[in-house]
Amino acid sequence: MVCPTLILLGVALVAAPAPAQPGDSARLCALIPPLAEQLTRISGMPLRHAVPCDFITKAKIKAFLDKRVKEVAKPEDLRAEELTLKKFGLVPPDFDLARNTIDLLTEQAAAFYDYDKKKLFVTDTTAAGTQEPVLSHEIAHAIADQNYNLFKFIKAGRNSDDGATARLAVMEGQATWLMSELLARKMGQSLQDSPALVAAMSGAADGAAGQYPVFDKSPLYLRQTLVFPYTKGMLFQQAVFERDGQNGFAEVFRKPPVSTQQILHPEKYFSGVKPTQPELPLPHLPKGYKRLVDGSLGELEHAIMLEQYSGKQRAADLAPHWRGCAYALEENKKAGRIVLLYAVEWDSEDAARQYFAAYRAQLAKKWNRMTVATETADAVTGTGDDGRFELRRLGATVTSMEGLPPALD
Repeated sequence: MVCPTLILLGVALVAAPAPAQPGDSARLCALIPPLAEQLTRISGMPLRHAVPCDFITKAKIKAFLDKRVKEVAKPEDLRAEELTLKKFGLVPPDFDLARNTIDLLTEQAAAFYDYDKKKLFVTDTTAAGTQEPVLSHEIAHAIADQNYNLFKFIKAGRNSDDGATARLAVMEGQATWLMSELLARKMGQSLQDSPALVAAMSGAADGAAGQYPVFDKSPLYLRQTLVFPYTKGMLFQQAVFERDGQNGFAEVFRKPPVSTQQILHPEKYFSGVKPTQPELPLPHLPKGYKRLVDGSLGELEHAIMLEQYSGKQRAADLAPHWRGCAYALEENKKAGRIVLLYAVEWDSEDAARQYFAAYRAQLAKKWNRMTVATETADAVTGTGDDGRFELRRLGATVTSMEGLPPALD
């Protein structure tokens, strides 16, 4: 489950305290050829033709994003995405996902590469001190696009929410790694033999608190999913580079990771560990319900939910035990009711017991009211804000049905 706009557009998350001016565009664009030459030597991927470059204002970025969202995301798809986030308690009930995401990306963008128009845009917030890093990040996208077609690469992963996020982490993680390697070489170093430098540069985006008001006020889910492809994606690329050397830059496009778990734990990517597909619970709904959306939540989203409702330490301890997930929303428009069906598998019964307890606490916190009807060590039933719920654990799998209609007498 990933916000569609994040898949459509790569943005360079670089602080820009001293804005550039429109007149700087020619000078900035002139930096592209020498930077591209350095990046091709590092990555082994050739630049097949020159990269067009232009200047764009913040106002035009927002207009661009508005137009792009309308072009690639149907209103019903955006509604389903937003409802899913709300049902899991990842965003507030009155949250406007499309508007807030566009505002967030507009604030963050220092430069971007449009892989529809095959063109690089420099914004009026690209500061003098960050011009080369920002440009190198976006040139890395252009090089990858010319060799592996980023639009097709991202589109091919859309049958899996978690897989799409993993592919975005490949794209942004590699560009961040290459940008960071260029910076390291200017200092006479290399990421190849400096773990401390890798850690520092991969965490750079985490240290921007206070510089971006929209980002700071956004729900944890949006903040984490925005930063994840850059920070964890870079660490993933580092692991691939350490194992495969220069060949690793092409390998991640030829054989992309299938889950955020593989990004977070590269050894699972190397060994081919794939997510399981637990069966959804059966709600036995009356007539009038129709499947609105289905998908999966990966280790990343479970880590976010655990952090939001149980704290960072609980998330760090439990999320890596995730094995697979499925969810679906069933809607009865006439009754104005949406039912969430959810199943998540863990690598042990003990981990499942811990998650059962954590998710029970999440239910109580995400709703304004929660009335428990029955409760045992492995099952809780009752009612919440949106109707009846049934939370259960069977072996290593935890299931939940929420928003169920009133029980028939």
